[in-house]
Amino acid sequence: MIFYRILAAFGALALAIPGLPANAQDNLSFDAYLQLLIARARAEGVSEATLQRMTSGLQPSSRVIELDQSQPGSSSGSGYPPLAPYIATHVDSARISGGRSARATWSGPLRAIERQYGVPAEILVAIWGHETAFGAVKGGFDLSQSLATLAWEGRRRDLFASEWVALMKVADKGYSRSELKGSWAGAFGNPQFLPSVYLRLATDGDGDGRADIMNNSADALASIANYFRDAGWRTGQPWGVRASVPSGFNVNAYRSPIVAPVCSRVHERHSVYKPVREWRRLGIQPQRAIGDDTLATLFQPDGPGTPAWLLTSNYRVILEYNCSNYYAMSVGLLADEIAN
Repeated sequence: MIFYRILAAFGALALAIPGLPANAQDNLSFDAYLQLLIARARAEGVSEATLQRMTSGLQPSSRVIELDQSQPGSSSGSGYPPLAPYIATHVDSARISGGRSARATWSGPLRAIERQYGVPAEILVAIWGHETAFGAVKGGFDLSQSLATLAWEGRRRDLFASEWVALMKVADKGYSRSELKGSWAGAFGNPQFLPSVYLRLATDGDGDGRADIMNNSADALASIANYFRDAGWRTGQPWGVRASVPSGFNVNAYRSPIVAPVCSRVHERHSVYKPVREWRRLGIQPQRAIGDDTLATLFQPDGPGTPAWLLTSNYRVILEYNCSNYYAMSVGLLADEIAN
C-alpha cells in the first residue's frame, strides 16, 4: 500500500477542514463531520449526484476503527526479524509461477508499457503479485465508509479527509460505489493506490480513454509503471544484485547516515553509496552484471556469513511504493525469478 509519500505530503497540515479548529472537529458526531467533508468536496468541484450516491446511508465502521487502532507504532528497538524466512514465504513457487503466467498472458501490453515507461515487465508483475495476488485479492471495504471513518476518528485526520475528497473525485469519473472497494485504509484496485495517487498517476494502458485500475489489468500495469517512472526509476539499471562479502569484512564501518523522514529505520542496515568499482576494490564481488560506475549500497540484512546484495537507486524506488526492506527485497527477488 502507498502511504509513505502521502504521509510526508500531509504530515505538516494543521487542519482537515479549513476554518474549523481541530478540537471542534473532535467533538462532532459522524453525521456532522460527514457534512463538513461533503462541503469540502463540493467546494472542490465534486458533483451533487456523486456526493449523494457515495454517502447515502453512510455510517462509521467499527471494524475500520479497530483495525486502525491496532496498528503498531514505530519500533525503537534495534533487532530485526531475519529476512530469509520472509523471502521463503513471499517468493515461493506459487507466486513465481503466478508471476510467470501473468507475464505471459499480458506480454503484449507489458512490452508496450516497458517501452513507454522504461520499467521492466517483471518488476511491474512482481508489484502486482505482492499487492493483490495478480488481481485476486483487492479488498472488500467500502472506500467511502472507510476513509470517512478514518477521517472522523482523527488519528490521521489530515491524510484521510483529503483522501476521502480525492475518492469523491475518482467516483466523479463515473465509477460506481460498488466498484470503489479496497483495503480498510483506503487503497484500492490492482495496484492498491490511494485515491490521491490514482488522481495523480493512474494511466490508460490500453487506449480506451479510461484509467480503470480496478478492472483493467493493462491500465493497472501502466499505472504502476507511471508511479515508478515518477519516483525516479532508471532504465537499464538493475534494482540490485547478489554479492559475495569476504570473511571478516566490517559492514558496520560503511553504515549509511541516511534517516528517511517517513519509515525512519528503513536505511539503518544499508551502507553508504559507492560506485561498484569501489566495492570491488574492497573485496565485494557482484554475482551478476552491473556497471562499475553504478552507485550501490551494500545490504547484508541477516548479518555476517549470510546473503548480501548491492542495491541501486532503483531499489529505493521500490521502497517508495512500500518502505519496507522485506517488501522491497521480495519484490526484487520475485521479479528476478519471473524474468528467468
